[in-house]
Amino acid sequence: MIRWLISALLYLAANALGLWIADLVLDGMSLSGSAFIMAVLIFTAVEVLVSPLLTQMTLKGGGALRGSVALVATFIGLFVTYLVSDGLTIDGFTTWIAATVIVWLAALLAGLILPLIFVKKAVENNNP
Repeated sequence: MIRWLISALLYLAANALGLWIADLVLDGMSLSGSAFIMAVLIFTAVEVLVSPLLTQMTLKGGGALRGSVALVATFIGLFVTYLVSDGLTIDGFTTWIAATVIVWLAALLAGLILPLIFVKKAVENNNP
């Protein structure tokens, strides 16, 4: 249970970082401060629900599509968050594509780096 909770918190942090970076980089995207937490929660929930479904679909339909599952899940997460949340706005086709790639890449990198940081700190704290 603790491992799942830590994994969920790291996933939320990685997605928050991805959304924040996309908001900073893209002129056509804005994420209001008051709705940031709600947008991150909605986005993460949609991704958690959509990713396994898309993975199953690609396994049945074509193995070559497996690599694009995370990008498609990110796009769907952004789209649902855009529809449901008042805090996220994305204007223009190129901004949608760029936001999808930036959020995906930043969340991927954060998802790889954050656990390493926390493991290192946990090891340091356990070794006096």
